[in-house]
Amino acid sequence: MIPPRRDAGQAFPIYITVVAGLLFLALAYLAVGQASVNRSGAQTAADAAALAAAQNERDQLTAQWVKVLPDPAKWQDIFEGGGAGNSCWRAAQFAARNDAHAQCTHPEPLRYAVDVQTDKPVGDSVVPGTEHMKSKASAIAVVEPLCTFELPDGNAGKGALPQLTCRDRNWDLNPDDLTDLPKPQDLFDVHLANDER
Repeated sequence: MIPPRRDAGQAFPIYITVVAGLLFLALAYLAVGQASVNRSGAQTAADAAALAAAQNERDQLTAQWVKVLPDPAKWQDIFEGGGAGNSCWRAAQFAARNDAHAQCTHPEPLRYAVDVQTDKPVGDSVVPGTEHMKSKASAIAVVEPLCTFELPDGNAGKGALPQLTCRDRNWDLNPDDLTDLPKPQDLFDVHLANDER
């Protein structure tokens, strides 16, 4: 009589191979996740750095506008970005807060372009080379003037200030009482722009 065949021993190597393959896939997905988190951190750092530089310029422009308030002929230059310094130092500060370092350019008034690289690499994983790989990201922020005005004609009276229209609000500025002035966010909007360098 022929003894029955036993297949139990043959299935074990297949089982081990399948488990090893699944484990490798899990580790590979983990590596992809690590890289994704690192890249997301780089983009957050770039966005924050660009916005910080643009917001600092907005605050500078507002301060300049308040200084020249009695002379409306100088307003337009300020709304076009004149008189503000380069705020790239703010971008560097914010990138450092997000564990990255930034290269910032101020290619034109009211616009900041920032490239960042994370300080920390992706880390060890089953994917070779990731232990030293650092993520990079870019962002552009712009300062957008929100106000329009018309210079007063000669009949408006000495010292008369034009009405300032910012979005859907009108500001009637009284040269004798300048306590109620628009805030920086009333005069300028700061936002991220598409990467068009």
